[in-house]
Amino acid sequence: MPPKKRNSGAAQNKEMKPSIKNASPDKENPDLSIEKHQEKDADFMTLCQTLQVTDEVCDRAWTIWKAVQASVDKVLDTQKRLWAACLFVAVIDLEVASFTFTQILKAVDLNVKQFLGLLKKMDVNLDTISTKVNSAVTRLEKKYDVSRALYQRFEKCCNVNNVLCSRGKEILRSCWTMFLLAKGRALQMEDDLVISFHLMVCVLEFFIRRCPPSLLQPHYQSVISTAQSPPTRTSRRNQSKAKPRQAPPEVDVQLLESLCKENDCSVEEVKSVYQTSFSAFLDSMSLSGTRDLPQATDLSKQYEELYFKSRDFDSRLFLDNDETLLTPKVELMPVERTPRKNLPEDVVLIPPQTPVRAAMNSIAQLRVDLITSGDQPSANLAVYFKNCTVDPTEEVLQRVESLGLLFSQRFGQAVGPRCVGLGKQRFTLGIRLYYRVMESMLKSEEKRLSVQNFSKLLNDSTFHTSLLACALEVVMATYGGSTFKSAGYSSGGVPVETDLCFPWILDVFQLTAFDFYKVIESFIKAEPSLNKDMVKHLERCEHLIMETIAWREDSPLFELLKRTREEGPVEQAEPPATLNQPLQHNHTAADLYLSPVRPSSRTLPAPESTAPPSSQPSALATHQTPRHPKSNSLSLFYKKLYRLAYMRLKMLYTQLLTSHPELEPIMWTLFQHTLQNEYELMRDRHLDQLMMSAMYAICKVKNVDLRFKTIVTAYKNMPNTNQETFKHVLIREGQYDSIIVFYNLVFMQKLKTNILQYASPRPPTLSPIPHIPRSPYKFPNSPLRVPGSNNVYISPMKSPTRMSPVMTPRTRILVSIGESFGTSDKFQKINAMVNSSDRSLKRSLDMSSAPKPLKRLRFDVEGQDEADESKPAEDSRLIQKLAEIGSTRTRMQEQKMKDDAESEKDKP
Repeated sequence: MPPKKRNSGAAQNKEMKPSIKNASPDKENPDLSIEKHQEKDADFMTLCQTLQVTDEVCDRAWTIWKAVQASVDKVLDTQKRLWAACLFVAVIDLEVASFTFTQILKAVDLNVKQFLGLLKKMDVNLDTISTKVNSAVTRLEKKYDVSRALYQRFEKCCNVNNVLCSRGKEILRSCWTMFLLAKGRALQMEDDLVISFHLMVCVLEFFIRRCPPSLLQPHYQSVISTAQSPPTRTSRRNQSKAKPRQAPPEVDVQLLESLCKENDCSVEEVKSVYQTSFSAFLDSMSLSGTRDLPQATDLSKQYEELYFKSRDFDSRLFLDNDETLLTPKVELMPVERTPRKNLPEDVVLIPPQTPVRAAMNSIAQLRVDLITSGDQPSANLAVYFKNCTVDPTEEVLQRVESLGLLFSQRFGQAVGPRCVGLGKQRFTLGIRLYYRVMESMLKSEEKRLSVQNFSKLLNDSTFHTSLLACALEVVMATYGGSTFKSAGYSSGGVPVETDLCFPWILDVFQLTAFDFYKVIESFIKAEPSLNKDMVKHLERCEHLIMETIAWREDSPLFELLKRTREEGPVEQAEPPATLNQPLQHNHTAADLYLSPVRPSSRTLPAPESTAPPSSQPSALATHQTPRHPKSNSLSLFYKKLYRLAYMRLKMLYTQLLTSHPELEPIMWTLFQHTLQNEYELMRDRHLDQLMMSAMYAICKVKNVDLRFKTIVTAYKNMPNTNQETFKHVLIREGQYDSIIVFYNLVFMQKLKTNILQYASPRPPTLSPIPHIPRSPYKFPNSPLRVPGSNNVYISPMKSPTRMSPVMTPRTRILVSIGESFGTSDKFQKINAMVNSSDRSLKRSLDMSSAPKPLKRLRFDVEGQDEADESKPAEDSRLIQKLAEIGSTRTRMQEQKMKDDAESEKDKP
């Protein structure tokens, strides 16, 4: 059960090889001696006997139970269920073979979500649940979510509830079991939703082609190839004389294409899965070239072997609506939560955005966006290459080829040895995006700098590798659902699970996180087709780099910091950005990659201040040097780091210490001082570890009662956190412990003198609080509030060429006016009128000379529903809305004139 490595089949969990016999709970367990456990509760021992645990597991679980019982103020659930949770934790920690996850769920009458929720509630102390258990819980939950989503799609494809005859139910059971078996044997990552779904389509094709026509839905009957004929029975008497039966084609292309179209799949990708992974599976099952359906009992017996090796849940129980696997139906995605009042009768509602549908739509949109892009440099890009002093074309092509081979190989290692072809397909998409974004970047640089020779940048191998890695991260996140690595750790502090989540791509290309970070912002600005979720994903990648990945032992960041400290005094704080405005700077990827390796004469920037320059402490300006152009990658990194650090501190502080507002600037001063002057504490550690330690230290010195247990409890409720951050902290080389041990042995010892200064009557000068401007990554697609109004918003309308063909006419409009009126051409009239206004918003990030996209209005007036449900004439309603818009514009103009008049009066 402990997820040492995401393998399946014979390679999965090699240390645990229980047979079906000794895994069965109704056999007496010879490894459990009742006489040795007389002091334990009798009901607890009965549960241990039922689950066939060993004496070692029994003792460990009882010890965990005693710790939980002492630390929990009130019992969270029945004792039996808590005992089961303790047994689950003990089995994973001890890495022994015992019960399966389904067996323990049935023993205490809980479903998957309820049991995992109980585990999380039980973790009240830092040492109750280990990182190993956290990893197992994460794997189980993700695998369950993927399996549940796949079964819901299987149910829809096969119309399971309408199958009445026993023969049909048997075939459905065989089909689902065969899919589970194929997934377990072909994939090392069974929680990969997209590849698993493609494999399920292959299994459906296999069964539909062999299924009796009477059991098929009509549209499947018409699609099956006419060349295929039903099997005929040959009498045994004439069997020796009968001609050998001609093997059917390995795949009915027409049927497979029909299934792909019905499920919004890429035919190319599904065929690749069929020809490699699924065909090899059929060969291993001796099913290639046969017209017969496999026996359900044989499939079930072989699946049981995988099930008892993985020790998790029995996915066959989805067919039985087993209570252990029941959860509420799929939740609607945010895009579906739109006003549905006063809808015309002929409007077709958008189908629920299930996980499978969302994934398929995202992939389809990516392919549409890249359909005009090639996997070779475009003519425009070739011109840029030729304009260089040293033409980089040959080196670029060679680099792409070598990295493509490396990527495909590592993809196969992570997903499955027969999935190398899928890796090549995804790499091709990444190449198209890479060339496209590079061309867009160079056009922007040409416009900004009025030069065409980018020889130094285009001959920089690190720049190209980083840009390609970013493009591939977009592709991988589109297929994988924008996930991040949050697994457990081995004794050396290295993540033990192999997956495709960020920062997997950095490890594949041996690319440092600090170099990858330099390209993110320019990449987002250069590619307007990125949707909101993908922009958020890349922004989260940037945050992860600043929080922890850039601070790994081998990071070049430490060498830059060391050289910077040797160069000179602290740089003067940069004038703060306007509140709620994007971070203003002129740094592009070209600036950051072409920054000198040896920084200019300054050390780390001081945090930006909210106060005017005249009110800054004089100590900051004591040894100022002439200001240099702000083109240093380290300088910008620290500016962003300060903002992120303060946002995290503010978020945690708001949960815990609102009654002590005077402590916030003191905590920030200590936190900022640590990042600027004691940055070695960040080596192989996490930003939040220093944040929690700084908070505890100030509370300690100011005699405010705040325990680490309280800090950690609040921290778990923050977004983008995982428990390894406070449970698995580097103490010294090769030694890891909890955040409390880190504070006592490392943080306090290093900063004790500085911390004690805040207890004196003359504390150190406080660091200025940095402004938190609106993220530069959010405003391209986010609606902006119209000045002077609390509920009128304007957002840019996407170009029709960017629209996905899978969208419905209703989703193309994406406008909420409180009720439906008229067609889309009338919305265009409204947009044209708004564009004629002086206050129309321009897209700040659009660096090209292309015409600006039209704008879209969105009205969101809460509590103002129509009392009369009658449907007025469309023209009168349009006039009414135009009048409302005109009124809004008039108020905006009057307010502007009033503000201008008042500003004139204030002038001396």
